[in-house]
Amino acid sequence: ISDQKPLGCWSVKHGQILTCPVVCNFETHEYIAVHDDKVLRIWKNEDINLDKAFKATLSADVYRIHSLPNGGPVVLFRGGGVRTLDVLLEAPQQEIENVISDEVIRWSGAFMEGQQPVLIFTTEKDGDFFVYVQKPKVDSLHKYKLEQQESFKPLCFTAHITNQTVTLLCLYSNDSVYQVLIPLQQDTEEEEEEEEVLSKSLLLNFSVPGTALKGTSLVVLDKDHVAVLGSLTVPGKEPRECLSIWNTKFQTLQTSKELPLGTSGQLWCYEEKFFLIHGKVLTVIMYKCETSSLAAAVGKLKDSQNPDVSSFVNWNTLEDEELVVSFQSQESVALKAESKMNLRSRRSTVAKVQPETLSVGQLLLNLKDASTYVLETELRQLMSKPPTPDLQATIGCVVTALTDRCKRNPKYYPQNFLLEIVETRDLSYSLCPDLMAVALEKKDMHLLQICLERFPDIPEEITYACLNAFLSISEAHLQNIDVNLDSVICYVDVEFDDQEVKTEIVENGFSAEMDRDMCDTKIPKETKSRSDGESCPVGLQKAALLNAVLHSAYTETFLLPHLKNLPAQQAILFLRYLYYLYVKCSEKVNTTLPGIRSPTINQIMDWMCLLLDAHFTVMVMLPEAKELLSNLHKFVRAQVRFYSELNKIEGSLRELQRLNHLRESQTYSIEVLEII
Repeated sequence: ISDQKPLGCWSVKHGQILTCPVVCNFETHEYIAVHDDKVLRIWKNEDINLDKAFKATLSADVYRIHSLPNGGPVVLFRGGGVRTLDVLLEAPQQEIENVISDEVIRWSGAFMEGQQPVLIFTTEKDGDFFVYVQKPKVDSLHKYKLEQQESFKPLCFTAHITNQTVTLLCLYSNDSVYQVLIPLQQDTEEEEEEEEVLSKSLLLNFSVPGTALKGTSLVVLDKDHVAVLGSLTVPGKEPRECLSIWNTKFQTLQTSKELPLGTSGQLWCYEEKFFLIHGKVLTVIMYKCETSSLAAAVGKLKDSQNPDVSSFVNWNTLEDEELVVSFQSQESVALKAESKMNLRSRRSTVAKVQPETLSVGQLLLNLKDASTYVLETELRQLMSKPPTPDLQATIGCVVTALTDRCKRNPKYYPQNFLLEIVETRDLSYSLCPDLMAVALEKKDMHLLQICLERFPDIPEEITYACLNAFLSISEAHLQNIDVNLDSVICYVDVEFDDQEVKTEIVENGFSAEMDRDMCDTKIPKETKSRSDGESCPVGLQKAALLNAVLHSAYTETFLLPHLKNLPAQQAILFLRYLYYLYVKCSEKVNTTLPGIRSPTINQIMDWMCLLLDAHFTVMVMLPEAKELLSNLHKFVRAQVRFYSELNKIEGSLRELQRLNHLRESQTYSIEVLEII
């Protein structure tokens, strides 16, 4: 998520429906899904086709699968039965008991108590709500009835376990959160015939003057704080969705933020991060709960100099309109790696801050309208500070400041300064997402090349944009551009006065002439074109830029849609270059090109397959691509034949290797091995 990089995508067949959320088995690093209520699927990252993954058809409908870090997956069925995944896989068709009768499950959660997984779920029947507590490994089940609340009903639940006690929090329709305490009964106790009625106590009331909060999702942050996702209603205005954090100890609203793009109504919390759907994107918001105090609860710790940064939440993830937001967002993320200074001491320190010790966000905000010389001088001083845990985020802020000025002033573009930063600092795309967009706009091919070689998290859309730009630019224009040629200078054939300087290398058992002989084809010398792979179809500069694209990480599923938009002539040119590299690699015994950051045979093959998948129909129809495809087919066929011949003598070669091991190291001998 931090790199904004999709890693995998799997789909069920047409007509099948995923009927519960997919989970990850922490012990085996596998994904577990259920489609069509009863069909269980298990697969790993390297599996591509979901239809070929492990499949088990169960005897009852699954409601939810819960995965625990140390307890393994636990499966809850719609009838209330619970099984651990291991037990279920031993006999997928085993009978699953119906624990609930005419009840509908409304919520479920799984927790670890010691070494035992505990599953809790709530049900509803005719307006009554029930709570079930199960320990599947010891076959323990307890049922409780929730105390009724006149005219109001629970909207959502959440729970946590502390000291052998389940704390169930219920968000009711009267804008209140109630707390229910359920002691975990010993396994030796006999179940009571009539369920016990659980009493509840008021924990929190959402009373904000002039507003009404209608919650739809509730999560527990720590013993004194909860987060609520819901709609905020102000008289005379349309309801607005918001995320708010409340202090349950002092009954106060700690902080809140409107979500103008709307949400799905679901809120997740994991490792001090909120996850929610905001508009059409998954938004991750960092938070930090400090020890609850009255001063913090009533807002006395508010930082007057940084009103946009909450004591608890980095809301800036949701905003990117203003420069200061971007600065404070990255700086706030960096604060996570600082020393464990408590919030109160940090806030009191900020109040006494001197100009020379301004925060990064405040300093860059002050430089927003400074002259170019002052801006670059101050930024260089900022980067020259001794290394700190937040230095990388600070460098990201510096690049953001420069790219923002580039967008506001089209005539300003500090190419050398940006190159210096990217080449000497360990940056990533997510730290400076506007940098490559600005470089594309300015047609800065050298900077794009360096970014492609160094950034591990470039989105596929940007990778395609770079490829399109590299193929579109003219060779004449590239002659005047400084490009790093380390990846091509050692193997790309260079022509002087139309006389090509090249060395004929015969290593892999065949040369170009042998290739043509094996394919039973004769190509007249006078008609030999540049598509036969013997000479590079692009200049050195363009070849170096294309090599940078080949090195960029990508996910095939997400790159293909963009690659299909590549113009046909550019696709053919790119395929010619890939074919040229393929031939060059095949000339070497180890199929490795010389040079620094040269493409590998796997990268070349993967991109050739991608390009053919995206443009095969077009290339078959274009006359100018016919000879290229024919030559590529012949060359691959020749290699297949060559390796088939090698396979025939594999046994003899292994025997030779065995004899070499048996031979005494100090004995000199000449042996003749006859290979039949």
